[in-house]
Amino acid sequence: MIVLGIYGSPRKGGNTDKLLDKVLEGARSRGAATNAVYARDLKASGCLECGGCDKTGTCVVKDGMQDVYPLMSEADAVVLASPVFFYGLTSQIKVVVDRSQAMWARKRLKSEDERVHNGKKRRGYLVAAGATKGKNLFLGIELGARYFFDAIDMEYKGSLLYRGMEGRSDVASRPDVLEDAFRFGQEIAEEGR
Repeated sequence: MIVLGIYGSPRKGGNTDKLLDKVLEGARSRGAATNAVYARDLKASGCLECGGCDKTGTCVVKDGMQDVYPLMSEADAVVLASPVFFYGLTSQIKVVVDRSQAMWARKRLKSEDERVHNGKKRRGYLVAAGATKGKNLFLGIELGARYFFDAIDMEYKGSLLYRGMEGRSDVASRPDVLEDAFRFGQEIAEEGR
C-alpha cells in the first residue's frame, strides 16, 4: 500500500507539517510505503484552462507537476494537509488541486473497469488546522478537498481537523493531537489492506 502526503503549508515545520509527519509515520508503522509532496517547494504554475488535457488526460504544461501526477496516480491513499487560509486551502496547495484537472480529464476518458486501482477504491483524507474556533471554519477547505479527491478518482474517507491552532508550534505542545494523527495514519494503512 502506498500513502501519499501532500504538504500544503507555506510554512516549513508548522502545525499541518507536523500533523502530516505523524500521519505518515503512523501509516509506515502499519507497513505502508509513503511518499511526500511539498507544495511550497513545487515549481509549478496554476491551471491555464487551455483544454490541452481534454482529449488525452495529460497536462501540456511541463513543470514540477509532471513529477506529482505519477505519485498521485500510484497512491492507494492521499492525505492532503493544509492550514486554513480564509476558510479555504492555501494557494500553494491550490496549484496542485487546480492542476489535477488533467487527472479529472483522464478519469473521464476511462471506463469504470479501467479506473479500479489494484482491485480497490482509492481513498482521500484531509488534515487541517485553523486559528479560529468558528463553527464553519472547515466548510470551505473540506469542500475543496472533496472535489479534489473526486477529480483524482478517490473516495473522500475522512478528516482530522483542529481549531485554535495559530502559533507555528501549537501542535507540538499537544501530544494528544500528535497521537491522534499517528493513529489516523495507522487507520489509513489498515483500511487499505
